[in-house]
Amino acid sequence: MSFFTVVRHFIVIFNYFCMTFTIVLSIIYIIQLFVSFARVRKDHNKQYSNDFKRYTESENLLPISLIIPAYNEQENIVQNVKSLMKINYPHFEIIVVNDGSTDKTRQLIIDAFNMHPIESSARMIIQTKKVNGVYYSRNYPNLLFVDKENGGKSDALNAGINASSYPLFTCLDADSRIEKDALLKLSLDFIKDSRTVCAGGIVRIANGSKIVDGEFKGFSVPEHLVERFQIVEYYRSFLSGRVFWSAANSILIVSGAFGLFRKQTVIDVGGYKTDTIGEDMEIIVNIHHYMKKHKQKYRIIFNEEAVCWTQGPMSLHDLRSQRRRWQVGLMDTLIRHRTMFLNPRYGFVGLFSIPYNWIFELFGALIETIGYFLIPFSLLMGELNIFFFVTYFLLAVLLGVILSEGSLVLEQLTHKTTMSVKQSIMISLYSLLENFGYRQLISLFRVEGIIKYRKLRRSWGKIKRKEFEQ
Repeated sequence: MSFFTVVRHFIVIFNYFCMTFTIVLSIIYIIQLFVSFARVRKDHNKQYSNDFKRYTESENLLPISLIIPAYNEQENIVQNVKSLMKINYPHFEIIVVNDGSTDKTRQLIIDAFNMHPIESSARMIIQTKKVNGVYYSRNYPNLLFVDKENGGKSDALNAGINASSYPLFTCLDADSRIEKDALLKLSLDFIKDSRTVCAGGIVRIANGSKIVDGEFKGFSVPEHLVERFQIVEYYRSFLSGRVFWSAANSILIVSGAFGLFRKQTVIDVGGYKTDTIGEDMEIIVNIHHYMKKHKQKYRIIFNEEAVCWTQGPMSLHDLRSQRRRWQVGLMDTLIRHRTMFLNPRYGFVGLFSIPYNWIFELFGALIETIGYFLIPFSLLMGELNIFFFVTYFLLAVLLGVILSEGSLVLEQLTHKTTMSVKQSIMISLYSLLENFGYRQLISLFRVEGIIKYRKLRRSWGKIKRKEFEQ
């Protein structure tokens, strides 16, 4: 058999493999969408969004420590802390951890809140880089400022845990905003089910939105195309995917921008790992690993009613940096916990969630990217039937559109809508347009993350931010 014959056979086999892969993924996505729709509809019919209000003054509410790791966040840090001071929750403390910033982050916090150094009595429950000082404000008694040497986001979170006083803590990005009632809605999950060890909220793109003191005031379609596409992506990811995996208690990631944790559980698993850039996924998978191994009952919940707003990348350069980092974090976590793969000891997580992420989230980007080049090449060389090509392309596009439109419908079913009818139609259009360039770029960025895994696994990169519109 000649070399060209072997190549031709490989191309034909790979083409059919791509078609099969796409069909299987389509079925999984459709199942996710239907399950998510049923779950969101059920919560909506229970008037879940109003249920939390009865607990506003409840003695059963556990106090919460809000930990904000900050590295060179001078554009947003003061504004964010002031916004958090106004959240609707009876008992909370705010802990800002300056992770060796080289800009004005440290001085801005000290000046804005009249911070003074104190003798810290915090226990070193989890080992961290050296803490240079702890600061207290007489004007804001529930605010604590921890100044430490640079050790990365995970190390900063661990330092915040060490300094915290309360049984629950939430990790918040310095460039994010949570809605006023978001913590009430998440804490309700801990009251309703004592097995809950973590609850995550939905993250929405703030680009184009006006957020004032934790309240959504209005939406305008963002200026840049890359921002508009991300709005569609985030709805699809959170309102379809995470609702589904949460229903099966097998969600593998709670966004680092907004998650509420039972502190003792995080301490039991050793805190956040400092040698990974995917700390938000690693901590969740580590909790699954630990709890299943020790045969403890637990719940990790996604709550679509609790909203956090975050700034998405405003340029392709920053988007590339973000998506490479996400893929590296995914790959690093799956490799660390590879013993869970198809292991019945870890239940649905080991048998379905972990394999799904290996096959479709990690290697899926590689398969999709190869297909983008090989399938058109096969068509040009006459090795592929035109019907096959058109069917494959339309199936891929239709899948993306159905998921995106379904997620927008789910958005309308949650709480208040953030967009007018005209804006919804415009955003819906981008669920179609993303298939012609944007989706391919995202796949390339993810593949680059796989290829450069060793080089990038310790590199966070920097994304340009701006102040939230007030």
